[in-house]
Amino acid sequence: MNDRTAFDQTRRCMLRSCVGGSMLLPGIVSQLLADEEQSSSSPDPLAPKRTHFPAKAKRVIFLYMSGGVSHVDSWDSKPKLFTDAGKTVSVNEFQGRKGDFKMFLKRPQWDFTPHGECGTEVSSLFPHMGECVDDLCVIRSMKSDHTNHYEATLGIHTGSFTFARPSIGAWMSYGLGTMNQNLPSFVVIAPHSPYAGGQVWGSDFLPGAHQGTLVVPGPEPVANLERRAGSSRLQELELQAMERLNRRHLVMRSDDPLLTARMKSFETAFGMQTEMPDVFDLSKESDATLSLYGLERGSTKGFAWQCLIARRLAERGVRFVELIDVGSSNNWDAHGDMLTHAPLAKNVDQPIAGLIRDLKQRGMLEDTLVVWTTEFGRTPFNAAADAAGREHHHWVFSSWLAGAGVKPGITYGESDEYGIDVASEQVHVHDFHATILHLMGLNHERLTYRHSGRDYRLTDVHGNIVQGILA
Repeated sequence: MNDRTAFDQTRRCMLRSCVGGSMLLPGIVSQLLADEEQSSSSPDPLAPKRTHFPAKAKRVIFLYMSGGVSHVDSWDSKPKLFTDAGKTVSVNEFQGRKGDFKMFLKRPQWDFTPHGECGTEVSSLFPHMGECVDDLCVIRSMKSDHTNHYEATLGIHTGSFTFARPSIGAWMSYGLGTMNQNLPSFVVIAPHSPYAGGQVWGSDFLPGAHQGTLVVPGPEPVANLERRAGSSRLQELELQAMERLNRRHLVMRSDDPLLTARMKSFETAFGMQTEMPDVFDLSKESDATLSLYGLERGSTKGFAWQCLIARRLAERGVRFVELIDVGSSNNWDAHGDMLTHAPLAKNVDQPIAGLIRDLKQRGMLEDTLVVWTTEFGRTPFNAAADAAGREHHHWVFSSWLAGAGVKPGITYGESDEYGIDVASEQVHVHDFHATILHLMGLNHERLTYRHSGRDYRLTDVHGNIVQGILA
């Protein structure tokens, strides 16, 4: 046993022996020991880690529709909402206000028809995705905790509806690491900033290396990707010199996690300069593949480009890829007119269907989990009988999963006859997150991080795995 090992063991014994002396000491000691264990682990925060149990999925592609897609106009067929449109119903809450409200039922704007061998009904808003229902598990009993965009967006991404917390992609990176050291473990592709901004892909109290890397569709998806040094050899020498200085600086500061994250970011950035340009180079993609996504050759914008880049990132080992279709404006927030859903649906419908088919053709759907969701649904009613739009609705909405470990061609849970509230098999956002982690081989109760004297997790103190959708 060397002197350093003896010192470590003596220190740990001393800390534990102090526990009985004060009501405050147990928390303080737990924090110290946790910090020690974290700092003594692998110096690379993105090193691959073991799963808690055998995983069904190796990676996640998370498709987020910003603004609140109407469930009763897309994935949740409600015949009585067609026949009883204009009739009144009483509800005890409207747009976050408690009370007794008389509301008028509103007819869906799009008709529903059965699709595939499974016969799942999908509206004409999503004709291409409708053709893929035999691969989808549609959840019609999702429930959120908040009716405002900011809080609901934060909730579906972080499990917290009030305070910034690490995003699901950051938790996945922390729990599993990366499969490709030249690329980030967590990438977000978004044309505009969503509600809650960068908190959607932030790492918060987790090591900074786990936050998402933002890619913006366009001619320069990642800023400063081209090296500025005169040659690759000169850049390598500069980085080696910087590495030596950083290591010396780090030794004097007790493994500062922020410094470690910053150093890791330099390494990842260097690797990205080598590999990321190839990700964005679609010249070798066939005309048939581009047509599958509905992407014009040479285009670098639109959801079709985002979906194809997501597939290319996934096959190169990126652990979690999130696609955000629009930003915090001009989105699915159809207060004034439901017909604004139509161009938004056209932007995402064929590309998402193309992604599902492409993954399936390449054998990647077997170990890739595809998630489609929004922050909440929209009211099946409104305050005026002739209202053209719908309001925010967090009581029930729809999402779907496809791929690794999920039963294909099924619907799970039900809303009531008008789509106002959950009727059976409720799936809260916490349950949704617990199930996604489970499919990636992670126990949501064990994936924790000690911060400020408390063990935090994505699902907080909640969450149940939705066993009924597991293959």
